Amino acid sequence: MGLRPILLVLATVAACIAVAGASASAPPGATAQCRDGTYSFAVHHQGACSHHGGVAAWLDGGSSASGTSVDLGRTVVLRARTRTAGCALGADPDRRCSPGAYYSRLTTPVICAAGFRTSAIRNVSDGMRHTVEIEYGLAPRAYGRTLEIDHIVPLELGGSNDIANLYPERAPGYHTKDQLENVLRARVCSGAMQLRVAQAGIASNWRGLYREVFGASP
Repeated sequence: MGLRPILLVLATVAACIAVAGASASAPPGATAQCRDGTYSFAVHHQGACSHHGGVAAWLDGGSSASGTSVDLGRTVVLRARTRTAGCALGADPDRRCSPGAYYSRLTTPVICAAGFRTSAIRNVSDGMRHTVEIEYGLAPRAYGRTLEIDHIVPLELGGSNDIANLYPERAPGYHTKDQLENVLRARVCSGAMQLRVAQAGIASNWRGLYREVFGASP
């Protein structure tokens, strides 16, 4: 056997060992282990570990950028979405249009894993953003930093990309809400708060929850 076939065999064996070792310690929902030791939860292989040195091992059996997607579970809507037009634009979502929603398999162990990145699961197209804008009586266009199509239940708390979990929020509101989201995730991951409680609280009245957490109005 020549040198090249031997090297190919060794490379294949090494790759199998890497996948087996990574799978044994990977957090639930991870699709790849990155070269810097973190994990990717990318819905699609394209872009996985792009800021972490590339992919060291795929954990879902894939080998190419067009592989299978992560099963995030189903979208759970916190209440029925009863309107798709004429939504009231204000500081808070119109609950008839935007009740909030989360992914059933983005559980506490998944979102609290060291390698979890919201960028890996964020998947809101421009078309979806424009649909939300139209529902709220806005012109479908780019608003820059003045307005953001925000996730009601944030991705870092297992929020869904479904339209039921999206609404147009003006600045500086979404910046202030980000502070609350970070604190809630820390509480969930420390065991001080249950994930479902955090999701329901931020979806129903994030301003009231902000006052409770920070002792001041947002």
